[in-house]
Amino acid sequence: MSRKLVLAMTLTIFLIGMLGVALKVQMVEASGTITINADGSVEGTTDISTVDNVTYTFTDNINDSIVVERDNIVVDGANYTVQGPGSGTGINLTDRSNVTIKNMEIKTFDRGIWLDESSNNTISKNNITNNNDDGIYITSSSNNNTISGNTVTANNDDGIRLSWSSNNTLSGNNASSNKNDGISLSVSSDNNVLSGNTVSSNKNNGIRLRSSSNNNFTGNNFIDNKQQVYDYSWDNPATPPSINIWDDGAGKGNYWSDYEEKYPNATEMDGSGIWDTAYDIDENNQDNYPLVPEFPSFLILPLFMIATLLAVIAYRRQLKKVNVNT
Repeated sequence: MSRKLVLAMTLTIFLIGMLGVALKVQMVEASGTITINADGSVEGTTDISTVDNVTYTFTDNINDSIVVERDNIVVDGANYTVQGPGSGTGINLTDRSNVTIKNMEIKTFDRGIWLDESSNNTISKNNITNNNDDGIYITSSSNNNTISGNTVTANNDDGIRLSWSSNNTLSGNNASSNKNDGISLSVSSDNNVLSGNTVSSNKNNGIRLRSSSNNNFTGNNFIDNKQQVYDYSWDNPATPPSINIWDDGAGKGNYWSDYEEKYPNATEMDGSGIWDTAYDIDENNQDNYPLVPEFPSFLILPLFMIATLLAVIAYRRQLKKVNVNT
């Protein structure tokens, strides 16, 4: 079996799983707010344990918001779920430093994770779905954070949104199938690095920019978004344009699913995996080394259609089970 076919089949299985999970929405009534206090104590639940006041580990699912008031800690969800009532914030980090949030599912809040004036934190390997507003919101000079390996998909409004925040690293995230934008950088969110992310099937834009420059986009996959990149200045000339870097300058850019449609006469350069024509975003932004797909590009749309169909079938079965049990 060819490597390209294996990759295509793997993508199909992944998408089916993600879309299936996304459609299993179950609302709960939150009973209050859980707080990890500055002194290391935990208030509001017995389902978060710690033996050293440094590592806090879930022992069950949680149906409340969590506020972190202590620095230099790890909050490990241990693959449990933080579920909201359809409002509020799942995990709130305000004025925090060196906090790690990892290994949890966060769903049905207004915002999944909120960093406000919080720097040098790590958000890693979380599954964030079905929130009314942002999956991950980073704002108010929240700088030097690492956002990696998260799945932020399925009916969040924006997947990952940065505002007034710089020098953050977003790597290996899946920001897909969100109601608005996959990743948004606005209001002087400069000098961020975005690498190895998959940004796909977002209903508005894959990347949305507003007055945010010197960000570096390398090795990302932009697949079947309504619009791959949008800059607020295009429709608002009084706003300065965002000028960013879309390749590493040495032969590696990003994968664009609409590349062959835009440049039907382009060819691969000597088996390098790079197209011979730059991908133009606007007069100030271009990917000089757009990536040739590792699997046949004509398979992308059918794979998404199959995944969507199977997810709808699973959703209808779930509804039938709910109706039977009520």
